[in-house]
Amino acid sequence: MDHKQGSDRNQIVMFSLESAIPKDSFVRVVDAFVDAINLKSFGFAHVECKEEGRPPYHPAILLKLYLYGYHYGIRTTRKLEREAQTNMECMWLLTGLRPKYKTIADFRKDHSKAFRNVFRRFVWLLKEWNLIEGQTVAIDSFKIRASNSLKKNFNDKKLKHHLEYIDNQIRAYEEQLEKSDQEEEITALNAKISERKEKQSYYKSISNKLKDSGEEQISVTDPDSRAVVLLRNIVNVGYNIQSSSDEKHKLLVEYDTGSVNDTHALAPMAIQTKELLRVKHMTVLADKGYHTGEQIEQCSLNDISTYVSPRASSATDKGLYPITDFRYEPGKDQYICPQGNTMKSNGKWYNHNDGRSGKSAYKFKRYTNGDCKHCKSRLCCTNSSNGRYIDRSEYADALEANTERVMSNPDYYRKRQQIT
Repeated sequence: MDHKQGSDRNQIVMFSLESAIPKDSFVRVVDAFVDAINLKSFGFAHVECKEEGRPPYHPAILLKLYLYGYHYGIRTTRKLEREAQTNMECMWLLTGLRPKYKTIADFRKDHSKAFRNVFRRFVWLLKEWNLIEGQTVAIDSFKIRASNSLKKNFNDKKLKHHLEYIDNQIRAYEEQLEKSDQEEEITALNAKISERKEKQSYYKSISNKLKDSGEEQISVTDPDSRAVVLLRNIVNVGYNIQSSSDEKHKLLVEYDTGSVNDTHALAPMAIQTKELLRVKHMTVLADKGYHTGEQIEQCSLNDISTYVSPRASSATDKGLYPITDFRYEPGKDQYICPQGNTMKSNGKWYNHNDGRSGKSAYKFKRYTNGDCKHCKSRLCCTNSSNGRYIDRSEYADALEANTERVMSNPDYYRKRQQIT
């Protein structure tokens, strides 16, 4: 019995790309979507050609290639170039055109805002098709590596260390120069001093850029990237991507490049999602990394209900009355301690500073009881000679309302794990 035989490679075969692509192929969806939108309105260049010069690729061709790559996880431009040359579906999508990797890369670089606008239009299209509901949204983050290395990422401390090291080197070379009387050694030392001064100027320019930006760190290759903990406490340079997904079909709705952590990302992400979906009210689910009073308050002011997992209390005094045993009375603005005594404030707001930046993080009132020293249960309440006090944040009402929602409806909060 003979083996199955293939075709002769030299045999001329007549077939069309159309016949080679299944009717339900994803590339047909990409093709229809891109052809249906007005690329010029999104800010894409070369939609209309000039009469003179070399003809460019139509932006629709390059956009289709990128959408194809996003769907199949093909990120690099060289791999996209290869797909256009070897993959039958991609050849059909691009009508046989084969753009080079440099053309593909420049297209993405020059149209970053246009790409985002197209993504938003696609999301709104899904909303019109009732594939996105916009009632319950889960927010989470994920980290990806950047092209920028740790050597090209700087903060104020790192820059000061580099400049101090270079200053010491220059000083040492200059001392050697004063003692040297050999022409070759003098020439070599002058070259080293010149090279160190160029490096010094380079670090000073980065330091000035960092100060002007108002940020805590700066990356040279990828300006938006930051030093983040990517995996198992390993620090590398990358992006902390914020994303929101809709409950109905778990579809991605919005994304953004966030800061190093999630502390200040909840409200901006939730508000952007709500505005994109054009809904009057929305519910947001998020883990405890997003549990920040100011952010939850901002969501509430924008008609967004939050279900954010509460953080565990930071109190370390074991055996003493926990803060939950003290009942707050909003109408009288006072606390009632476990022994039934009243704790009041002087009405003054104090600033709680961020330990790292020294900036005011939030305001709070302090509640005390003058008779605390004479209380028979004092040793069960505090170890302080000044008595027990409670600090109430300006965002306490919003935090307590969020905690009540999560605790009273735990099954609803658990949907977060199914959506993200």
